[in-house]
Amino acid sequence: MPVLVITGTGTEVGKTVVTAAVAAAALAAGRTVAVLKAAQTGVLPDEAGDAAEAARLAGPVTTDELARYPDPLAPATAARRAGRDPVHPHEVAEAAAKLATEHDLVLVEGAGGLLVRFDADGGTLADAAGLLSAPVLVVVQAGLGTLNTTELTARELGRRHLDLAGIVIGSWPAEPDLAARCNLADLPEVAGAPLLGAVPEGSGTLSPAVFRASAPGWLGPRLDGTWDAAAFRTREAPRPA
Repeated sequence: MPVLVITGTGTEVGKTVVTAAVAAAALAAGRTVAVLKAAQTGVLPDEAGDAAEAARLAGPVTTDELARYPDPLAPATAARRAGRDPVHPHEVAEAAAKLATEHDLVLVEGAGGLLVRFDADGGTLADAAGLLSAPVLVVVQAGLGTLNTTELTARELGRRHLDLAGIVIGSWPAEPDLAARCNLADLPEVAGAPLLGAVPEGSGTLSPAVFRASAPGWLGPRLDGTWDAAAFRTREAPRPA
């Protein structure tokens, strides 16, 4: 798995923190890692973007960012408003492939969800994943409403014959409600893919040292971690009605 594409079921689901956690776990396993942000929006030139944030939390990773636009919008819209060239899927694929020649693992983080448009031609992160023949990790929400968006994303990946590596809950609540607890069983079923981790809410505010030490415990073995999905479900499962 030299390239792993990381998307979400929408915005603000925890993609960057999950990307950092995957990077930290891989580094702890002795792998070299690069983080590629396909298109950064909503960040000014002198501000740290998502790739830099992932590196701050995870540790010594190579970072790359193909384009940056100031408005917090879909990349195609933000590029148009800024009067700048958009990012195209083939550029994402080429950059990731180059990084893969120099690193054990390349994490390609998208913007928003799977079908958010990069350019006026409708190019998306899904197109880049197809060009790379890379597996896709989907970051999902924990609570009510997540089953629909998760299944829609999984179905689109299936329609495109892309490999859904698994799903990770981007922010597991300290006090999960009934919906979140039930979703632990339902999410893998609607996705047709395994639950590969659950990152505790607020993990992005931890010190880098604590984050790096904790990250492998949030992710399953396929992501270089020690997290046990079955044990987690048993512990967090709702009580019978």
